[in-house]
Amino acid sequence: MSEPIFRFSGHESFSCRYAWIPKAVESLQEDPLIFSNIDQAMVSLGLGKNMVQSLRFWVQAMRVAEPAADGGLQLTEFGIQVFGPSGLDPYLEDVTTLWLLHWQLCSHIENPLFAWHFLVNRYQEPEIVRSNVLEVIERESLKLARPLAKATLAQHFDVFMHTYVPTRGSKNEILEDNLDCPLVELGLIEKNGQKFNRQGKEEIAYCFNREPKPDLSLGVLLYAVDDYWRRYKPDEETLALSELTTGLGSPGQVFKLPEDEIRSCLALFNEWDEDYEYKESAMFEQLRRVKQNYSAGELIEFAYEGAAAHA
Repeated sequence: MSEPIFRFSGHESFSCRYAWIPKAVESLQEDPLIFSNIDQAMVSLGLGKNMVQSLRFWVQAMRVAEPAADGGLQLTEFGIQVFGPSGLDPYLEDVTTLWLLHWQLCSHIENPLFAWHFLVNRYQEPEIVRSNVLEVIERESLKLARPLAKATLAQHFDVFMHTYVPTRGSKNEILEDNLDCPLVELGLIEKNGQKFNRQGKEEIAYCFNREPKPDLSLGVLLYAVDDYWRRYKPDEETLALSELTTGLGSPGQVFKLPEDEIRSCLALFNEWDEDYEYKESAMFEQLRRVKQNYSAGELIEFAYEGAAAHA
């Protein structure tokens, strides 16, 4: 597997907002070249220039659309299946869609978003304190082929945080929902009080929510396990529990699930899907793929069915 080429920009310092994805899908169905004409896109989408460019970035980062041969964008199979006219959730109303979009954002291999890759998979500190994280990110960026300005790194980190943390006003009140990214509903990052940073100044501290996620359906986890398996370990017949829990880009890391929760869910795979067999012994804990009959589209359908059953 070749070294990834990280992305730090393209979002124009905006996180993806509530109405953006359904609006982009509708516009792309009418005109796949909509984003090629910024002025026309501004009128059609009702957004400013930088927001149009940001939306173009997010529909690709979330794998809802991809570049087409004619220079425009075309909806992916995922984008059509979830957001199309007969889609499973065209108006982004189901939390299942939010979990899937989070997975799509975090599971790029060749061109990952740096903050998502680093903070979700490799950041080991118990708390996220902005100035401390920026120091670490700056050191990490020095290992890359081209140096990056501190302002670029700071903007990129802030967009990551705004993706998962509600926007608050000067009096700490939560602002209108339409200013937030829908992924804030997942509650993946929580405020953890005030902490002193390395310079001795007080800052807000955050942390990942590493508790079980009741609204993360077994179907979403199965889709993520299968997607991880296909892209990271395509030739392996079995995966160890540790790989699924702490492996780079694994469901356990991306969803911030404790090992016991992953273990319980894998055990349920035995009852729910005959294609997978989870074995637990004193020597090893592993998931075995007995056969591979399902397409990604079928697994996405299962994700929504599993959510309904879970509810």
